[in-house]
Amino acid sequence: MSEQDRNHAEPPKDSPDDVTEAAAAEAAETTEVTRGLRGLSTELTARVPRLLEAMRSVGTGLELHSTLDRICETAAELAHARYAAIGVVDQEGKGLSDFVTYGAPEPVAHEIGRRPDGHRGLLGALIHDPRPLRLADLTTDPRFAGFPAGHPLMRTFLGVPIRVQGEIFGNLYLAEKDGGGEFSDYDLHLVRVLATEAGIAIGNARLYEAARQRERWIDGSVAVTTALLSGGDADDALTVVAEQARRLAGSAAGIVLLPAEDGGLEIVAVSAEDPTDSLGVIIPAQSPVVGMLLGGEAVFVDDSAADARMITRLSDRFGPNMLLPLHSGGRVLGALATPRARGGRPFTETERTLATQFASQAALALMMAEAQRDRERLAVYEDRDRIARDLHDLVIQRLFATGMMLESAQRRSDVPEVQTGVGRAVDELDVTIQEIRTAIFALQQEPAEAPSGLRTRVLREINMAAVPLGFKPSHRFLGAIDSLVGELTGKNLIAALREALSNAFRHAGAARIEVVVDATATLDDGRDAVRLSVADDGVGMPEGGRRSGLRNLARRAESLGGASWFGPGIGEGGGGTTVVWQAPL
Repeated sequence: MSEQDRNHAEPPKDSPDDVTEAAAAEAAETTEVTRGLRGLSTELTARVPRLLEAMRSVGTGLELHSTLDRICETAAELAHARYAAIGVVDQEGKGLSDFVTYGAPEPVAHEIGRRPDGHRGLLGALIHDPRPLRLADLTTDPRFAGFPAGHPLMRTFLGVPIRVQGEIFGNLYLAEKDGGGEFSDYDLHLVRVLATEAGIAIGNARLYEAARQRERWIDGSVAVTTALLSGGDADDALTVVAEQARRLAGSAAGIVLLPAEDGGLEIVAVSAEDPTDSLGVIIPAQSPVVGMLLGGEAVFVDDSAADARMITRLSDRFGPNMLLPLHSGGRVLGALATPRARGGRPFTETERTLATQFASQAALALMMAEAQRDRERLAVYEDRDRIARDLHDLVIQRLFATGMMLESAQRRSDVPEVQTGVGRAVDELDVTIQEIRTAIFALQQEPAEAPSGLRTRVLREINMAAVPLGFKPSHRFLGAIDSLVGELTGKNLIAALREALSNAFRHAGAARIEVVVDATATLDDGRDAVRLSVADDGVGMPEGGRRSGLRNLARRAESLGGASWFGPGIGEGGGGTTVVWQAPL
């Protein structure tokens, strides 16, 4: 490879000073290696073509881990070694964050189990003193710390540092020279040349991987923003945040937490293999992590199970974790957690930075979505006020005037049947006026004014639905729902009722709706449960129609250990739809 080609292969630097320093370091390395190769022309002449082929092989491809695999294999072939490995130094420079091997069969690697961490032995020594090292018998070196069980026997050893842009990336290790001999000066010099080329290839691969990683996080931020501003269900939007965070961070779970009433943080959305046991869990206010997150400070944990700050039962199953505040404009909306499984790879500095930026973007999107919902809610309130005024000023007044006219006609009539019929009509008008006044009260009532009893909240939803429906759904309660149904289950039941009534209004075209809340129900496994049924006589569920609302109901029920389904309605011949939602008490 020419000097011009080498310059083109080098990754771009952050600044001109960095370019100068890195170029000088690589030039010095190459000069030193070239100087060492002079005078070895006989052997070198036979091996230079192989070296050039090895350098070409190392420089192909941009995926980092495959590049490391290729470097190991190429170095082993070039130096005629049975085994090769690359130990990637961690960000603190005190141990190994990755260890890539070549030559050891998969069963042997599985038997060895835990890979070296670089904190002791020869590997640790090369981390702290990154210089070429050649040994005839590594087991006699005083720094040798022994082999783990199942490790193949190794004697001859060659270690060479790999530098990327002037900084130590890791070390290339070779062991067991073919034929039982020692690694020669030729091997050392050729491997050093290869290590220099490997540093360039690794630098390019790291830049490519970083660019791909940023692209993925940006795409995830766009997906979250789109979901939050689409005007859909707020719970769905939070679930999208959890799912995207889990996918992008490569974590075992994505968790969204929002402030709880007692000052802690409540888990409101989870993306994981089994999210049901996490939803609704509250991290208490006395947790050190809660104080830091609500103060706008990110928390990075190396091992959730061992960190004293993690005080909930959920932390025992996780390892590395990023807990990021969802804050924007000086306001903390909640937090985002992306824990990896126990023993998982620690998060890199780049991943931490990208995740923090993602959390900030998600928080901004949450604020925008909240403002959008506030505007929509204000428009609804204004419309409700207008409807309430029209009902009071026009409809009730006309009904009242009509009643007075009928009463006057009743008094002037001498026919008993007419008097009786007109009296019944007047009574019906009085009942209608009272029902309209009840509807007006419901329209003018703010959500914060609603009493906390579940029965009252159900009635409030029914009364509010009566206005757009044009009639009031009938209702029936079974059991002591106020005392038996917990707050979390009650909150989800009200959301399910609201969704079912909304679907009946928008899609069913129903003339009759029946709502039943049964706190005496039982699940298939015998547990006590509360069951909500909303039945109508409308058009029924169309084939191929949207099912997003029903999926929301099912997800709410399943998060509590319950279920949701739909069936025939109360119309003639089973016409319409009955939506059933149930959860254990």
